[in-house]
Amino acid sequence: MNLLGVVTFLPLAGALLAALLPRGEARQHRALALAVTLATFLLSLLLWFGFDAGPAAPEFQFEARHPWMPGLGIGYHVGLDGVALLLVMLTTVLTPVVVLSTWRAVQDRVKEFMIALLVLETAMIGTFAALDLVLFYVFWELILIPMYLLIGIWGSQNRLYATVKFFVYTFAASVLMLVAILFVYFHDGATFDYVDARAALQVTPDQARWLFLAFGLAFAVKVPMFPLHTWLPDAHTEAPTAGSVILAGVLLKMGTFGFFRYALPLFPAAALEFRPAIAVLATIGILYGALMSFVQTDMKRLVAYSSVSHLGFVMLGLAALSAEGLTGSVYQMLNHGISTGALFLLVGMLYERRHTRAVAEYGGLAKQVPLLATAFVVVTLSSIGLPGTNGFVGEFLILSGTFLSRLAHSTVFATLAALGVVLGAVYMLTLVEKVFYGALHKAENRHLPDLSLREGLVLAPMIALIVVMGLLPAPFLAPARPAVNRLVARFQQAEARVGAPTAVGTVEAAVAARPALPTGRSF
Repeated sequence: MNLLGVVTFLPLAGALLAALLPRGEARQHRALALAVTLATFLLSLLLWFGFDAGPAAPEFQFEARHPWMPGLGIGYHVGLDGVALLLVMLTTVLTPVVVLSTWRAVQDRVKEFMIALLVLETAMIGTFAALDLVLFYVFWELILIPMYLLIGIWGSQNRLYATVKFFVYTFAASVLMLVAILFVYFHDGATFDYVDARAALQVTPDQARWLFLAFGLAFAVKVPMFPLHTWLPDAHTEAPTAGSVILAGVLLKMGTFGFFRYALPLFPAAALEFRPAIAVLATIGILYGALMSFVQTDMKRLVAYSSVSHLGFVMLGLAALSAEGLTGSVYQMLNHGISTGALFLLVGMLYERRHTRAVAEYGGLAKQVPLLATAFVVVTLSSIGLPGTNGFVGEFLILSGTFLSRLAHSTVFATLAALGVVLGAVYMLTLVEKVFYGALHKAENRHLPDLSLREGLVLAPMIALIVVMGLLPAPFLAPARPAVNRLVARFQQAEARVGAPTAVGTVEAAVAARPALPTGRSF
């Protein structure tokens, strides 16, 4: 088993070991889960430092191929390009943070909770690493089981409703993707290998449209895109803090990653046809999510709707199909995982102190919990894209990439998306003002404890990433450079085949006229 395989299956091995430990030893289960997730993170650093982002590097690195069901053309084929590497690193960073955050929050059935988290980590890493369509589908669906348990067992009062809604939405849409995968298998070469299928696939325009829609619907539900987003606020509101962090931090990125890895490169001609519709839905999602966030009275629900808005930016960058827009989308996937994950952690810390998420129950907390208030403000500034934070880099690239693209009405989309940035600042700063400033009008808030050492350790890596990624984006953009360039080139070729005109400074000429991400430049 190569390094990528060890990183993928080490959490699963930890889950199997945890299954052998006595149920009543909660400390052992917490310590084991933390040790396994930290070891997974440390091993994933070898992937990070061993990845070659040079122009001559192979498309997929750390590859491993083993026959699984050779008679059916199914194999264990994994590997990482730069985008998958970044999302694997996001997963391995967030999971130990989540484990540490549950030290006091989860007291019931700790063994099962930690096993679910460890299985979930393996499924998430496997989803990003898979290069066989069936293997990808297996990991994709495996995620549903531990996530179903995390929300359904450790969630809030309406957890069963939220869990069933989450499962039905995601599973039903994924079945259509499975049908499309089977069509690809029987249509070209009797192989489920992604790389082979991408090279060999020859379909009619009508077939490409239906296949793109089948893949796209599964990914759009997971993003989630407007109007398929309705499961998300319920799932976030009812999930435990750990579930919300993983859901916002990693699981939603599986949808945007699916578009980048599968839907766009497998069916480029259909993607060019549908990109105006994707851009319209993404822009509606940006504005709708922001407006819905502004009227929420529950902090967790507010942050959930903000995810709809922020992920609308990712989809808009993907729809632009410009080098800047695609790069910004990749960066925004990371930004959202960090900033929104940190917001859910902070809301969870407030809930542990007051056992309520109602905004009206707070006010004037800055003097009582200054460290927690400071952390909340820093994360808020990241969420609204303040220059100097990670959020600014991604949003700037997406807006500029949309404006420069040949997407129809690109200036309108960029302008409306920029309005979404303004609205984001309004609802997030309003939340900060209502929770931490003003009069301390609730007696229950007068003696709240500030951040503990454990909570500080939970937040420290998140805040550090917010600052470092905001001031030094180049090391995080570099791995995505080759993958973005390849996707831009693929769409350049697709437009050439259908006779579309090209223009300097757009996706159609980004590779030929100027490299998408020249060596030594951030963007």
